[in-house]
Amino acid sequence: MIRNLTLAAVLMAPVSVMAQDLPTAPYLPLDMSLAAAQTALDACSAEGHNVSVAIAARSGETKVLLRADNAGPHTINSSIGKAFTSASMGRDTAGLAGFIGGNPGNDGMHNMDARMVVQAGGLPIRINGELVGGIGVGGAPSGDIDASCARAGLDEIGAE
Repeated sequence: MIRNLTLAAVLMAPVSVMAQDLPTAPYLPLDMSLAAAQTALDACSAEGHNVSVAIAARSGETKVLLRADNAGPHTINSSIGKAFTSASMGRDTAGLAGFIGGNPGNDGMHNMDARMVVQAGGLPIRINGELVGGIGVGGAPSGDIDASCARAGLDEIGAE
């Protein structure tokens, strides 16, 4: 019995060492996601705008969603779509809208994925130069205001 346990331990040791040595992909921790979302929501609330803020992981999955009291029902999907678009495309949604609008050959990008929202208010989240997600704000009177609130969230966590 002891010999079997010793053999098992010896065989398992290299596996555990190798697993520890595997590189890990950069990611956005939950506490940073929450801080960015809350700061963005507070920035818009300070200006009198009831918005929703979403943070998407690099995978595009929604990690955080905050909705201000009295924010319109459309703000939820808008913020989620903007966060998804920025995370998956690695660029701001206003810039992407200009890229698509400036060249009719790019128009198909609108239909690449039903989750995409190509309007101002979504920004990619980069930490130490690595794309780790996206933030989306929806519900202010203009996309520029949405983007400004999103930027406040990124500034809070030191994201580029």
